[in-house]
Amino acid sequence: MKYIPSIHVIICRATLWSAEISAPERSGPIMSAPQPHILVVDDDPLMRDLIGGYLVESGLRVSSAEDGAGMNRILSEHVIDLVMMDLRLEAEDGMQLARGLRESMDVPLIIVTGLRDEADRVMGLEIAADDYVTKPFSNRELLARVRAVLRRYHVKQAATETLRGAKRRAYRFASWELNAWARHLTNPRGETVTLSNSEFNLLLAFCEAPQRVLSRDQLLDLSRLHGDEIFDRSIDVQIFRLRRKISGDDESQRLIRTVRGAGYIFSTKVEALN
Repeated sequence: MKYIPSIHVIICRATLWSAEISAPERSGPIMSAPQPHILVVDDDPLMRDLIGGYLVESGLRVSSAEDGAGMNRILSEHVIDLVMMDLRLEAEDGMQLARGLRESMDVPLIIVTGLRDEADRVMGLEIAADDYVTKPFSNRELLARVRAVLRRYHVKQAATETLRGAKRRAYRFASWELNAWARHLTNPRGETVTLSNSEFNLLLAFCEAPQRVLSRDQLLDLSRLHGDEIFDRSIDVQIFRLRRKISGDDESQRLIRTVRGAGYIFSTKVEALN
């Protein structure tokens, strides 16, 4: 029997929610963080509406599907940041769908199970699902689990990119060149620019993850700041100093841009020189 949520479990306002909501465009050096796009796979339309409505109200983009065909269509048309799947689908084997998803693409997966479906939870974890949510669940628990899985996935991606860039000797961006082995920065005029140890590590982290939003915590990890360098908002101070050295006071030429509520992004293209 499908689980029907009671009013004290999830309360959804009687409003229509869009399957996809885009972040408003902003101009200037401060950019809006892209909203994570969640795909909800459940054959119960009420549950899809309840979960989707709450996630949209919490600032996320949501698409929904009732079966595997709908899931695959959305995955082929959109970049999905996380899939939330109910394993108890009426017409299909949810576990088989989840296993196929795991084998075909690298996307975070949260499985939804019933209170007594221990076997589903065990099998879900065996296929490397990132987390599971047990019905009945509260709105706050659902949102907390979604955000936690997204954070872990982004940290893993950043670490992977760092390992890929470990063998690279130098980077070129906007006519600047950073030599990672010699720890040497050259400006477009061929002049050497002196960087502190923390400034160099920050710039190297940006070069290894260009045009991608990095949170302050990720920058702390990737730049390996430690000891007395870590204090409240230390990243902001270091980035301010680094900006002045590679962009000056001209905001139109700013290479490191603030993404409101998310962190920073190195907005220029970077060429890896091996």
